[in-house]
Amino acid sequence: MQRELSGKRAILTGASGGIGRAIAEALVKAGVRLAIASRNADALNQLAESLRAIGGDVLVVPTDITKPDDRKRLVDATVEKFGGLDLLVNNAGIGSHGHFATSTPEIMRQVMEVNFFGPVELTRLAIPHLMKGNHPVVVNLTSMCGRKGMPAWPEYSASKHALVGMSEAWRGEFTRFGVDVVTLVPGLTNSGFGGQLLRRDGKLEIPFNEGMKPVELAAGIVRAIQKNSREVVFGGEAKRLLTFNRFFPRLTNWLIARKVKKLYANQ
Repeated sequence: MQRELSGKRAILTGASGGIGRAIAEALVKAGVRLAIASRNADALNQLAESLRAIGGDVLVVPTDITKPDDRKRLVDATVEKFGGLDLLVNNAGIGSHGHFATSTPEIMRQVMEVNFFGPVELTRLAIPHLMKGNHPVVVNLTSMCGRKGMPAWPEYSASKHALVGMSEAWRGEFTRFGVDVVTLVPGLTNSGFGGQLLRRDGKLEIPFNEGMKPVELAAGIVRAIQKNSREVVFGGEAKRLLTFNRFFPRLTNWLIARKVKKLYANQ
């Protein structure tokens, strides 16, 4: 059933820049009443001004998604402002580009806290309100790395695989509450993500500037929410890789391993 977004009450995490900012603009243009959350209060307030200038009903809630008190404050403030909740978009994320053997437990835990535990526990708080919502839905922004783990992205791949798995479990569980689950699997995006990595030690150059534009991805995300899609892959390279891996998994792994060996041949 097509989901009408006008008037929906929503939370969007990771809203202050890149993909999140583009999603916020697309949702507001679709008529969504929106609570925007991230750690950067100044960026959130600037975004809110631009969204209100185009008629948006926007609530700013500075939030560190890894902190329980912040998550609760975000949900409580949204419900108080809008009288309920219909849409939760788990977009906040962080990455690290470097090999597992030279990484640290601290990086592993930080990535998992932001990319997995944060959105999972935020959803736990939101579900009682979503159950009372209007055609409610949880939207999880994952990654092509959540469907095919990639070298030099071990923590990121693990966190996104975990979120994909949780999405699939939720889809079966939440149906009895009337709450839908949409899984989004984007490929390379020119969103500024590459400049915010915890590590940049991987040898393989990642051409972020050749990726999808955030505004194009955001438009696709809004369509996926409206169509109530179960899972959508975005980006040509992501579609090609995941399709090839589905039919030729051993060859895919061999090609990836060969590339890594060449990059580190002299070490």
